[in-house]
Amino acid sequence: MTTADERVHTYPFNRPEGLELSPAYRDARVAPGMIRVRLPFGEPAWLATRYEDVRFVLGDRRFSRALAARSDEPRNQSYRRPGGILAMDPPDHTRLRVLVAGAFTVRRVEKLRPWVRQIAAGLVADLVAAGPPADLVDAFALPLPVQVICELLGVPAEDRHLFRAWSDAMLSTSSLTAEEFVRNERELNAYMAGLVAQRRERPADDLMSALIAARAENLDRLTEEELVELCIGVLVAGHETTATQIPNFTHVLLAHPERFDQLRADPDLIPAAVEELMRFVPLGAGAGFARYATEDVLVGDVPVRAGEPVLCAVASANRDEGRFEEPEELRFDRQETQHLGFGHGVHHCLGAPLARLELQEALRALITLPDLRLAGDPVWKTQMLVRGPRELPVAWG
Repeated sequence: MTTADERVHTYPFNRPEGLELSPAYRDARVAPGMIRVRLPFGEPAWLATRYEDVRFVLGDRRFSRALAARSDEPRNQSYRRPGGILAMDPPDHTRLRVLVAGAFTVRRVEKLRPWVRQIAAGLVADLVAAGPPADLVDAFALPLPVQVICELLGVPAEDRHLFRAWSDAMLSTSSLTAEEFVRNERELNAYMAGLVAQRRERPADDLMSALIAARAENLDRLTEEELVELCIGVLVAGHETTATQIPNFTHVLLAHPERFDQLRADPDLIPAAVEELMRFVPLGAGAGFARYATEDVLVGDVPVRAGEPVLCAVASANRDEGRFEEPEELRFDRQETQHLGFGHGVHHCLGAPLARLELQEALRALITLPDLRLAGDPVWKTQMLVRGPRELPVAWG
């Protein structure tokens, strides 16, 4: 049994600007056991940084998300973020997840590829027509997943501009006061509740109508509040991370031009490139969504007592020297990436097949822009759960 470092380290480690992974994670991975960390608010937590430890905690049913709601969960902001499905354990989590899972199977999502490819190609055509320079976030990275998820969910096109501010608020760490966060949350809930009411009166061929029908057929499977929260979760999660990863991937590829050239020369490498970039790019500002031990559990050789929280540093796990050969290198020839970028266990990202497809088609469209390059310094998001450019000025030709 390992005697872990009981010092409490200030967390998170990463700077919000840029995509570098703090060396503190490497130090933690080579240290015995796990380390203790404290975020600005909430109780101290264990931090899992090695691949096997992170995968174990995410996958073991003795670790609970639901207990976070009854605990002083480690967090960056003073207010408590609404958890929704991400704060549930089975069987409640399973009850809600199965209602949505059918819309995001690999087979069903693959049927969307021609449509998503057409959207991406059209956005690039608009870029070319307008001419450089352009903000890749505003002109390409944001509208692509927003159009896709809003169409699938059933959000009217004329309302899609509303969601950037609401989504930013949902994912903010400390840029908002508690009052501002609550106001944005109420606005988004009121909008979605109104849209659900409209769809109940006039059903359409979309996911929201399907969820409404599922509630009507079996009221004990989905409450009205859960229905609204589920629609909000699908909307925010369905576009925000993809809209952030598209410029992240682009920024990393521009810093590795030989890899961009590889994709131009052989577009069949794009699926492997997306998996490697998911492993390589440290999206999160830090680990969040603590898992609470429901009983005494050994993580590696470290005893975690019942009621103690563990934070899982996925970005660190994806750079673990014990799991990946040359983890600091961006390589498209890895035989089995098996990254944790989409999570693991019961909370593995429900929309991973759609995110993969969108990221693949985004890269496929972007490699058609000749001599794509930065046209200025990125403006980075700050005080958000995810890191990436808010603006990414680019030029081409």
